[in-house]
Amino acid sequence: MKKTERKAAVIPVKDLHPFEGNPYMVREGEEMDALTESIQERGVLAPLIVRPMADAALGYEVISGHRRLAACQRLDMESVPVIVQPMTDDEAAIAVVDANLQREHILPSEKAFAYKMKAEALNRQGKRTDLTSGQLVPKLDANRVAAEIGSDAGESYKTVQRYIRLTYLLPELLDLMDQGRVAFTPAVSLSYLKPEEQRWVLEEVEANACTPSVGQAYHLKEESQAGRLTREMAAEMMAREKPNQREAVRVPWERLRGAVPEDYDAKHREEFIVKACEYYAKYLRRQRDKDAR
Repeated sequence: MKKTERKAAVIPVKDLHPFEGNPYMVREGEEMDALTESIQERGVLAPLIVRPMADAALGYEVISGHRRLAACQRLDMESVPVIVQPMTDDEAAIAVVDANLQREHILPSEKAFAYKMKAEALNRQGKRTDLTSGQLVPKLDANRVAAEIGSDAGESYKTVQRYIRLTYLLPELLDLMDQGRVAFTPAVSLSYLKPEEQRWVLEEVEANACTPSVGQAYHLKEESQAGRLTREMAAEMMAREKPNQREAVRVPWERLRGAVPEDYDAKHREEFIVKACEYYAKYLRRQRDKDAR
């Protein structure tokens, strides 16, 4: 079979193996249950894309269809329809990433390692592209590779690079991000911390049930890059109250209309309301003192 020749076949499930280094996880849950039920009722409607392994006796490596393969294994199916496509390692890595980018649910960690794997493959291939997506083409080769990935994924090259930065996070911090407990922007800043420094932050997160804000993570990064960050400093920064943790009182503007001058900006409206409350509090104290006489 020639390198570019594609061939339809039916392959025993036992001869199919997940792509080594696949950044996308096969997760149990409702979606997997629904896929398994669909395959049980209607069979595998879309063939898996596979490539022959270096040692043909070992079988085939799955490029696209890891979830379908897992569902077939759950059902103890003996064989599955596939398209056999010979590919180099770099071609396979790029195909694995591209085949999964349109999935409905992709974890930040999956996207991070997928972008990194594709970037490494493109860099090894040494390809250059002028891109036709309409985005500005960066001059540096590293940026151009990120731009090519972003062109395929519908994201800017800077966003791609920030996702790749996440691969420098401790696995535990990546897990917190996947759980939604650490936001994307703070996570990117934390990725610049040394592993030991990230461990200090993680200890504070676990001990105090807190997560770093954008500002906290940025200052941690600054102190780390300046060589000044210590365990005590990290703990002190993480202990600072975040703006979204401060108690706030919200009053609909309709209730204040006519009481607060309409031409005041937000800052002066706040000052006016605070002073009005202070005067009213003084009035109430005077009334209480008068009633107590």
